[in-house]
Order: sequence, then C-alpha cells, then structure tokens
Amino acid sequence: MNKLPAVPRPLRRLVLVLGDQLWPGNPALAGFDPTQDAVLMIEAPGEASHVWSHKARIVLFLSAMRHFQQALERKGFPLRYVRLDEAALDHAATATLAARLQRVLQELRPQGLWVCEPGEWRLQQDIEGVATAAEVPLRWFDDTHFFCSRQRFARWTQGRKEWRMEFFYREMRREHGVLMEGPQPVGGQWNFDAENRGSYPKKGPGLITPPAQFEPDAITREVIEMVRTRFADHPGDLESFAWPVTPEQAREALRHFVDQRLEMFGTFQDAMWTQTPFGWHSLLSVALNLHLIDPREVVAAAEAAHRDRGLPLASVEGFIRQVLGWREFIRGVYWMDMPGMKTANHYGHRRDLPAWYWSAQTRMACMKDAVGQTLAHGYAHHIQRLMLTGQFALLAEVEPRQVADWYLAVYVDAIEWVELPNVIGMALYADGGRFTSKPYIASGQYIDRMSNHCKGCIYQPKLRSGPQACPVTTLYWNFLDRHETELAASPRTALMVKNLQRMEPTERQAVRDQAVLTLARLGDL
Repeated sequence: MNKLPAVPRPLRRLVLVLGDQLWPGNPALAGFDPTQDAVLMIEAPGEASHVWSHKARIVLFLSAMRHFQQALERKGFPLRYVRLDEAALDHAATATLAARLQRVLQELRPQGLWVCEPGEWRLQQDIEGVATAAEVPLRWFDDTHFFCSRQRFARWTQGRKEWRMEFFYREMRREHGVLMEGPQPVGGQWNFDAENRGSYPKKGPGLITPPAQFEPDAITREVIEMVRTRFADHPGDLESFAWPVTPEQAREALRHFVDQRLEMFGTFQDAMWTQTPFGWHSLLSVALNLHLIDPREVVAAAEAAHRDRGLPLASVEGFIRQVLGWREFIRGVYWMDMPGMKTANHYGHRRDLPAWYWSAQTRMACMKDAVGQTLAHGYAHHIQRLMLTGQFALLAEVEPRQVADWYLAVYVDAIEWVELPNVIGMALYADGGRFTSKPYIASGQYIDRMSNHCKGCIYQPKLRSGPQACPVTTLYWNFLDRHETELAASPRTALMVKNLQRMEPTERQAVRDQAVLTLARLGDL
C-alpha cells in the first residue's frame, strides 16, 4: 500500500470539506496543490447529538465521508481526517465540529482556511468564529452544486411582495433551458399538478419496482457497528440500511429510478399505503443533499427519458420541478430568512411533541405507519411529511422548534437548509405565509382518500366528535374554528371556513369540547 502524502509544512491552504459537500467539484478544492495544500475532514459527535439523530442518518454521513476520504487519498491529496473516536479529541470539550476545527488550526497553522459555504447557518457562524479567533484568513466559496446561487436568489426576490416557487421555477426553466421549446414550455404548460395527485386503486398499489439498494461494504459495516455501540440510545433501526454512499452508487440509483420507476412517479407521488414506505419515489434526495450526484445530471437524465423514450411528461415534469424548482427555491428562502426562521411561531404554539413521534406507539394508523417507517428507514415521502406528521403537529399546536428538530433528527436526507423551511413554512405555516399562500391542512377524510390507513383504524375519519372521532378531523375543524377570521380573509382558505360556518352551533361546540379532550391526551392517542 502506498504511503499517504504528509500534510505540507508550511501549509498554504487548509480546505475544510464538510459532510454534505462530498463531490470532486467542490469549489474550495479549485487550484489545489498537494505540495502546499491539505484537505481537512472532521467527524464530530456533537453533529450527531445536536439533535437526537436517527442511527441511519449518522451512518449515512460518516460512511459517505469515509468513502470520500478514500477517494481523495487515491488521488494523492494530503489529508487530515479527524475520526469520531480520535483519542486526542474524544472528550466533551471537543465534541463539536467547531472545537475540533479549532484544535486542528492550532496544530497545522495554515495560512488560510478555504471552505465551500455550508448547508446550515449555525455551522457558518461557528466556522467564522473559529477562524477569527485563530487569526486564520477564511475564504468562502459559493456552493456551485446548486443551479441557483444564494446571491442569484436574493436578486430574484428584489421587488417581489410574494415569493412563490412556481414563478421562480419558470425562471429557472427558462434560464437553464430545461423542458423548453424555444420560449415555451414543452407540452404547452408549466406544470402538470392536476395529473399528479392520484391515489392507489382500492385493491392496493400492486407491484412496485423497488428502489435501488446497496449492500453495505466494509467501510459502511464498520461505521454501522460503531454507531450501534456509541449511539445505542439514539432512535431508529439499521437493519435495512442500504443508502448510496458513493458517487457511483448515486448514479446507479439515478439510472434505476429513471429506467424503472420514473414513469409511474407522477401519478402516484401523493399516494400513501400501509407498509409501502417508498412508493414510486426516487429517494435521490439522500445522494443530492450530500452532493454525491450533481442535480444537473439528475435533471438531464429525467428530461432525456421524456425526449428519447417518451416517458410521460407529467411524471418527468413533476420530478424535475422537485429538483430544479422546489429544492433550489427552498435553499434560497432558508438563507434569506435565517436566523429568524429558526424561532418563527406565527400561531404561538407551545405544546410538546408527543413522545410517540419517537416510538410510533400510537393507535392512529396513519401516524403509526408514517412514524414507524421513518424509524425503520429514516425516510418518508413528501406527502407523509407534509400531510401526516407535519399537519398533525400543526393542528396539535406543537411548538415549531420541537417539530423542526424532530425532522432534522429522523430523516437521512435532512440538512437544515432543506429541512427547516419545509417544516416552518410548509408543514407548520409558522412563518405566517412567507412563501406559501395558506396552511396545508385537511381532515382525516383526505388521508382516507389518499391511503388505506383509515381502514381498520379505531378512529373514524368522518367523525368530528365522540369517542371514535378521528383526532386529525377533530383538530382540523378546531383549527378552522380558532383561526376563522384569518382564514376567511384568504381566498385559498375561505371555502374551508364557509364549510365550518354551515355547522350548527351545537356541533361547533361539540368540536371544541372534543378538541380540548384530544389536545389534553396527545401522548395517548
């Protein structure tokens, strides 16, 4: 085995590569000279306990980082890699990434620290603070993985009273020539939402081609065993861990999705079914968010599937909208609104997150299934996150910060730039409609329509009050009752309020009384 190159002394540049920046095109590596420069990668136990992270999330990050370490070493890059259990740093005082970075800067004394901008405001502040204290010049680089830079998004927002993804998405389509025929969108319309809201047939979804899965190799198995031991009290299982941890696996996951799953994705992207955790979804957010694959490659592959193979435009456009539209838009919103987004609480909700969000021990069939699969796989698709776990937390008046911390902890694809605005803005409307036009709420009858969860559940989705009333339905009508004036003033929610106002006064009072009981026993539902 070739001896790894030593870190140069004196050291011109130390390039810090964070755990979600694992691609050779990292702009901080531009102009890298192995005779003068070195790469730094840091595993920090504090990043796993900053929120009570799912075991699979910890394994994913650490395994992907160690595979990237291996790739850099094969290229002959001088590398200082700080392992989680490095003896000299494995104590409480150096549990955080910032503390470990500080020690390494003292050790190596580089002339400069180069870093691609992180995916979390907290880390940006920490790195800036450490570099300043160490008197090491810090240079940030735009994250060129994304189609739209933070500065480009800020320019897009100028002069706009409302930020709406649809208009941003259209601009991105034009700017990057995606699904365009000259100045017009392919197919004559910008989105095909109306065709992408199907539920599974009453007999069930039938045979769904499973997503690509990857047998853990020696590196991943080593990480799994370490996490099982060191983070034994953390939530989640590792029995089914099969996520991509290298660029090669990420590309295989993309090929598999485009070839075998994309065709059906659009129609059933909002559908839910018990013990069907992945549906027709791509699961590519994991690889994308760690930068194991370039979103341009993902978008191009989907576009080619329509152009060259005739895959349904509704499915292809719906998928591209998630990558080129929503993903880029959400990142822009995050950086525009931090740090205030972290404490947003439009409705002033203060209840604690029910304990069953960490155990799946609830009698609500829909929540049991969504939380159960989350604990098993570290994954749930967007409708499960928005209209099940997210909506329930909103209707149950749970404090937004607790909800956001839960999402960041339990999903393997969660990085704060994507998780926080989706939770605060979409699921909870805690920002008061900064970039959405209404709170996303529905009764249990929506869940019944889009899934089979309600069949056999002890709660009845049509019932608003009484011992068998569905908690979602009760709390939905209670939410309308509590916020009637605000919701009546919006054209997007006015119809909901009109339905509320058709109730007899006695029925409205019954809903209020039932809601008091439901909210008082959230942990026992």
